[in-house]
Amino acid sequence: MPSNLFAGPHLWILLIVILLLFGAAKLPALAKSMGQSARIFKGEMKAMKDDGSAADATDVTGQNTATPTAPAAGTAPSIAAEPAPPSGPGTSADPQR
Repeated sequence: MPSNLFAGPHLWILLIVILLLFGAAKLPALAKSMGQSARIFKGEMKAMKDDGSAADATDVTGQNTATPTAPAAGTAPSIAAEPAPPSGPGTSADPQR
């Protein structure tokens, strides 16, 4: 198996095939959408790292040592919903049954 598949003439053939498949008019739009996707992915990865560092900032006693941050403007604070009681056959609202 060749070690440099995307070098030399292979790269040129690949670029020509892409040009023929998508057409010259669609290539800028394709590049723009790929750039936007990469930007969104990068932002999500940064948010995941920030969430991980916030979880790491909680010490052994369970107290949060991270500095509190205010929610972004226009966003509602998240409220944990109370779980719904089980429903279905064989379950009742009375927990003593």
